[in-house]
Amino acid sequence: VFTLALRQLIVAVNKMDTTKWSEDRFGEISKETCTFIKKVGYNPKMVPMVPISGWCGDNMLEDSPNMTWYKGWTKETKAGVVKGKTLLDAIDAIEPPVRPSDKPLRLPLQDVYKIGGIGTVPVGRVETGIIKAGMIVNFAPTGVITEVKSVEMHHEQLESGQPGDNVGFNVKNVSVKDIRRGNVASDSKNDPAKEAASFNAQVIILNHPGQIGAGYAPVLDCHTAHIACKFAELIEKIDRRNGKVMEQNPKFVKS
Repeated sequence: VFTLALRQLIVAVNKMDTTKWSEDRFGEISKETCTFIKKVGYNPKMVPMVPISGWCGDNMLEDSPNMTWYKGWTKETKAGVVKGKTLLDAIDAIEPPVRPSDKPLRLPLQDVYKIGGIGTVPVGRVETGIIKAGMIVNFAPTGVITEVKSVEMHHEQLESGQPGDNVGFNVKNVSVKDIRRGNVASDSKNDPAKEAASFNAQVIILNHPGQIGAGYAPVLDCHTAHIACKFAELIEKIDRRNGKVMEQNPKFVKS
């Protein structure tokens, strides 16, 4: 989880009813969990530990009358110390991500439909930037350029599609054969998306039977694109816990 850049974590210790609401057992599990998450790279001071019983509903939404010994959780954030008691409090204390609406538009296409009376409607999720009617969009890597007539989400017309929105947008004079799943829509006037012959990637090897070196040819799934590629060279090996370089130009890496 930490390796995949998920920096906010909540530990809910479930089935407290089976331990007869034991404070000692909760303390024991919390201690073990803290040691484990610290090894992985988390700071235990930033992780709320919440004893709950999903079956009985204790400490999920409201204070539990069965765990009067539990005084609540605290966690350190950039804004300061946050306190709470229940699992719901801990979920509410998660800091929402900033939506990158100020960046150039990038919208990978999930599908392209032909709708009678409307025309060609590409569908996808806005990753960065915004899309709105009247915008001249460019589809990479094909280079097709067209105007957006309208933007919709869940059959409702939108003024603009924001990052995270799954939208469909109607485009002028483009056939369903001209664009397809995997293409990326971008604003032709603001840093349009381009084809890349090569790029540097940070790759996590979770479970692989052999060793991986230069010349390895996997199939890359990037957003909605599905394409064969080849590792030209291995630049460096990184410690996944802290991001520090362990070895320059390794010949091979393995899981």
